[in-house]
Amino acid sequence: MADNQYDLIVIGAGPGGYPAAIRGAQRGLKTAIVERESLGGICLNWGCIPTKALLKSAEFYDHARHAADYGVTTGEIGLDWPKVIKRSRQVSDRLTKGIGALMKKHKIDVIQGTGVIEKPGRVVVTNAERQAVAYTAKHIVIATGGRPRELKGMEFDRRTIISSREAMVLDQKPASLAIVGAGAIGIEFASFYATMGTKVTVIEALPQILPIEDPEVATVVRKQLEKQGVDIHEGAKVNRTVPSAEGSGVSIGITTAKGEAVNVQAEKLLVAAGVVGNIENLGLEALGVRTDRGFIVADRTSYATSVPGVYAIGDVIGPPLLAHVATKEAIACIDRITGHHESYVNYDNIPGCTYCLPQVASVGLTEPKAQEKYPDFVKVGRFPFRASGRALASGDWDGFVKVVIHSRTGEILGVHMVGAEVTELIPEIVMAREMELTVHELHSMIHAHPTLAEAVMEAAADALGEAIHI
Repeated sequence: MADNQYDLIVIGAGPGGYPAAIRGAQRGLKTAIVERESLGGICLNWGCIPTKALLKSAEFYDHARHAADYGVTTGEIGLDWPKVIKRSRQVSDRLTKGIGALMKKHKIDVIQGTGVIEKPGRVVVTNAERQAVAYTAKHIVIATGGRPRELKGMEFDRRTIISSREAMVLDQKPASLAIVGAGAIGIEFASFYATMGTKVTVIEALPQILPIEDPEVATVVRKQLEKQGVDIHEGAKVNRTVPSAEGSGVSIGITTAKGEAVNVQAEKLLVAAGVVGNIENLGLEALGVRTDRGFIVADRTSYATSVPGVYAIGDVIGPPLLAHVATKEAIACIDRITGHHESYVNYDNIPGCTYCLPQVASVGLTEPKAQEKYPDFVKVGRFPFRASGRALASGDWDGFVKVVIHSRTGEILGVHMVGAEVTELIPEIVMAREMELTVHELHSMIHAHPTLAEAVMEAAADALGEAIHI
């Protein structure tokens, strides 16, 4: 029984769970992690990483088709769909093995199976052979993540009506694909499949695609997708979905924002309309852990739940549903448990990235949100990538950097980018905001030339009325 006693047990080995286990081991806690599927969770296996591998293949395919623009002569450009999917899976597998190596390095016991919290301090794990073993720990962290939300009338059959999981491993590239939901997941898949030659239709209930992004950014992405032949219905309502009797497709009846009835035919329907927490079959109700609208309620400083000794982090506690947030919450949670109270999560300074073509990256308030909060003190600076020497040399000049500031204090309220590789530029802004730098300091910092990052400096200068290159 002594071998089953721990200081810390983490349930779930995704981007919240495995960092929690590692930080626990670093802080001297005897640690175990429980996982029913693969180390790395959804992010490494079915989310963040494999989708980026797919999008990289799409980017290469697109560049190859335009090689002549760079003075490069090629033969006929082909597409090996099975290899595209295989490469994506190989990337995930490699990272999963890396997580296993980290568990061994930190002497963390990996317990394969489904964990149920029987009572505070006691977790019962049932393995694939239905053998149940009890483990004890003073501290239990729930990091079971989330899963795609099913919509009424669009329940997943995993063949015609699919989730993001099936969309990553389709045996054949569909001739047509309808996507319900135009957040980051929906738009990334729209970009990937449209670039690969699939006829894509996007249906979004809210007035714009990428609803949480700045409207100007969403407009650039929409125009690029439409250029690729994507049909986009914003402010649309799905009335019915009817899979064909032969399983060869689906008919989706929608009402557009203008009140028009439209029937969309597609080979596959991808539902990407949100996430629900994996809170079932954990023993939470009997334990008395409070939940709300499909997520666990946890204090956003200590990550304690309503039951002493039980904590929760990551997607299972609700938005923002981002892997890097789960990781930061994991570290803050364990540090609090072990008395290191300096760790915290600044929820006002969380970057968001969408890896469509062109990419989107943002942090802080959008211009409309800033105007609501500071109606008389908002100024905006922009710098288009078409004025960037580095962007022109690379051949990717669509998009811009937009800086939103407080006109009186110089505070950087938000920055919004759309363009090639902008997801690599956003950390500069996150750091500037974390260090409470003003727009004046952002503008005054020397940026290497020629780089895409110069656009950040130039946008800051434009907000101050001091831009040089526009």
